[in-house]
Amino acid sequence: MSFPRAIVTRPLLPLLFSTTLTKPFIKTSRPLPSMRPFTAFASLPASQQVGEPSTPAFPAPKRSGERWKPMCLYYTQGKCTMMEDPAHMEKFNHDCSRDLQVKNSMSNLICSQHLDYFLVLDLEGKIEILEFPVLIIDAKTMNVVDFFHRFVRPTEMSEKRINEYIEGKYGKFGVDRVWHDTAIPFKDVLQQFEEWLTLHQLWREEVGGCLNQAAFVTCGNWDLKTKVPEQCKVAKVKLPSYFMEWINLKDVYLNFYKRRATGMMTMMKELHMPLLGSHHLGFDDSKNIARVLQHMLADGAILQITARRDHNSPEKVEFLFKNRIR
Repeated sequence: MSFPRAIVTRPLLPLLFSTTLTKPFIKTSRPLPSMRPFTAFASLPASQQVGEPSTPAFPAPKRSGERWKPMCLYYTQGKCTMMEDPAHMEKFNHDCSRDLQVKNSMSNLICSQHLDYFLVLDLEGKIEILEFPVLIIDAKTMNVVDFFHRFVRPTEMSEKRINEYIEGKYGKFGVDRVWHDTAIPFKDVLQQFEEWLTLHQLWREEVGGCLNQAAFVTCGNWDLKTKVPEQCKVAKVKLPSYFMEWINLKDVYLNFYKRRATGMMTMMKELHMPLLGSHHLGFDDSKNIARVLQHMLADGAILQITARRDHNSPEKVEFLFKNRIR
């Protein structure tokens, strides 16, 4: 069965950081560009095939007199009840854009992209998915538009095993309590995620197919090639059609800068970018991958689909770049 690509005329996504589906949005209009076919880097002009890292365009964001603060992970899930508590507000960040600021001068260097939005995703959990964070990055301005974040409760683990697993995974970050307070089953996460996609007019259930003028960006193929299908089987849900294609940032990095990067930390080191937050905390990793993405866009990289599933046999994945990280 073939999955059609959903094409929906829509206004610009809201430039407001919402964490609940009921929060009002501010919308402005921007024409939706026509769909263009995706091709591998090999077909691009030579000037667009290779790049040199620029002076860091995105240093560790700092505002005068302010220290870096971790995100409130209740807030990222729309569940913070302490917004009126000065001590809590002093300790935790409630503004995702704070770590993803873009210099005005850099936005002028962006090449025209084939997509309107990039959805940066970085799952956590080796046995089952434990964390599902996604950030929307505007391909034209490089600004973060909105985010979706949920902790995920395993489907097949006993409570004892879950407690051990979470203590080992999140206890070292001091967020195990947040996980226990907020984690929901994977089925519920997908339902809420689809409502969020629909709200932003990035996907419609009745139309199905791939995302509308947007694509997932991952650091590697594992998240969408391996883990999501595995979790869908465990949760006894059908693999959603919007997970049929994605952009592996490591492959784009290899073809643009002409050197290998085995992971997020390698890319950040080579681009002289400091790590913000905790590595292997999904929401922090998603923000850092988004910062790498912003840097590459400012350097002139063009992001294109790197992997696509066979719609008739979703277990088969075609990798579209000849030069890729294996």
